[in-house]
Amino acid sequence: MARAVTIFTGQWADLPLEKLAEIMAGFGYDGLELACWGDHLDVWKAAEDKSYCKKQRAILEKHKLQLFAISNHLAGQLVCDLNNDSRSDAFAPADCAGNPEKKRAWAVETMKKTAKAAQNMGVKVVNGFTGSSIWHLLYSFPPVTEQMIEDGFKYFAKMWNPILDEFDKCGVKFALEVHPTEIAFDIYTAKRALEAIGHRETFGFNFDPSHLHWQMVNPVCFLKEFSDRIYHVHMKDAALQLDGRSGILSSHLNFGDPRRGWDFRSLGHGGINFEEIIRTLNQIGYQGPLSVEWEDSGMDRMHGAKEACAFVKKIDFAPSKVAFDAAFDRT
Repeated sequence: MARAVTIFTGQWADLPLEKLAEIMAGFGYDGLELACWGDHLDVWKAAEDKSYCKKQRAILEKHKLQLFAISNHLAGQLVCDLNNDSRSDAFAPADCAGNPEKKRAWAVETMKKTAKAAQNMGVKVVNGFTGSSIWHLLYSFPPVTEQMIEDGFKYFAKMWNPILDEFDKCGVKFALEVHPTEIAFDIYTAKRALEAIGHRETFGFNFDPSHLHWQMVNPVCFLKEFSDRIYHVHMKDAALQLDGRSGILSSHLNFGDPRRGWDFRSLGHGGINFEEIIRTLNQIGYQGPLSVEWEDSGMDRMHGAKEACAFVKKIDFAPSKVAFDAAFDRT
């Protein structure tokens, strides 16, 4: 039961899809998880023009690469984000810059188009972010009331239920990548997000252990807690490097700064126990792809992506179909 090993193209959007497909096929990948930016996938075109979808798929097929999911993190972020500073201006068209509600309106329509794009591309899962109107309330000072938090989850449901309705119409699931700055960033908030939308089946999770590990949330516990909601899996590593000077809040130091309390690492170079993750994925019956999301500021990305593919193929294994001691019984 070797699961397909794919790679998320979001961090590689500077490369044309044709070139990237050639490179990743050469590294041994079985497929790509297409990002909805760069020239990898234009969701508005894909939603309205099946010939465009055929063209994008032909690039993958030329290199014998499969497609299991597409991902639209950037537009999804703007749906519930406050959108009140310049950081998110690049996520939307230039004419939305500086206008929080214009960015939001564009994002809502784009996520609806993403569902149709996925249907036209022949995939059943869209990964992405939701944004959060309450992330800035994480630390309870000035004091934060329970009503403020409740209102944030209600706002999430208000904004995302109409989008998920479109996903239902297209027969596509949305998999939130549980992640800081999103409505769900750990087990308790993931539970609360599901409750907010009435546990509708369309909404599940793109499991990424790296975002849990540095928060010191056990990724295996997450898999067991949401065994029926794991719609996609990212393989990404992270390392805690707490030296007594910086904590997990990272001291306003950017990724790659060795003074940070944690950082992303290429697979096998961090602190995540991927064997236990594979064993748990086997236990819950997950048979989808294992998609490498490659991020490591301290390593050449070509070296890292090739090594990561080999790492995942080596560590994945099928569950046993027989008890190891079955041959002992000779009666």
